[in-house]
Amino acid sequence: MNKSNFAEFEEIINYKFKNKEFLYEALTHSSYANEKKFKKCNHNERLEFLGDSILGLVISDYLFINYPDLPEGELTKTRAKIVCETTLSNCAKSINLGGYLMLGKGEDATGGRQRPSLLADAFESIIGAIYLDGGINSSRKFILTTMKVVIKDALTGKIFIDYKTRLQELIQNDSNVKITYEIIDEKGPDHNKTFYTHVKRNNKVLGHGKGKSKKESEQNAAKMALGAIVDR
Repeated sequence: MNKSNFAEFEEIINYKFKNKEFLYEALTHSSYANEKKFKKCNHNERLEFLGDSILGLVISDYLFINYPDLPEGELTKTRAKIVCETTLSNCAKSINLGGYLMLGKGEDATGGRQRPSLLADAFESIIGAIYLDGGINSSRKFILTTMKVVIKDALTGKIFIDYKTRLQELIQNDSNVKITYEIIDEKGPDHNKTFYTHVKRNNKVLGHGKGKSKKESEQNAAKMALGAIVDR
């Protein structure tokens, strides 16, 4: 990436780096770094780790201060909607982050610049880079400005967490895995049924859920499966 690309991206995010190395590292995917073995080429995974923590802190602080009547449970749910992979990848797209990433040839050729998980991780890396370069106030300004619409939508109930999609994304790299949902029981009268669902990876049950519709029970089954996988 040349200096004009740096300046262009800095203009988009409305932040000018004092140390360009932070930005360079934030935009460097591991696939690119692995191709440049002959160079000292750091990639953005450590910055992603840092950015994830800063993002959680800033959003938690914002919700806690500005919505004093929200109970702990609602604060947790709202934060989860704001910092999930889908919303982060959409925020990354809003600043055209994918267009500035340095990817390996294979990753680039297979659509890495539009991959939600990659974009979400890179967005957190940018947060980490801004924090190291300009401190917590600069990173807070970037987060609350870039995510303004997302935060509003989460608070007004416009964001729905699609657990089925997140489960599929989590295990999509394994082509031998098949995810299926099976309604195993229905209880109650026709006008007020409760559906019970199992979600399976190949033939192994990953989670189960219930709901007043088949879709709701499937979402809850996927949610349980996600929790079990993440907690391993």
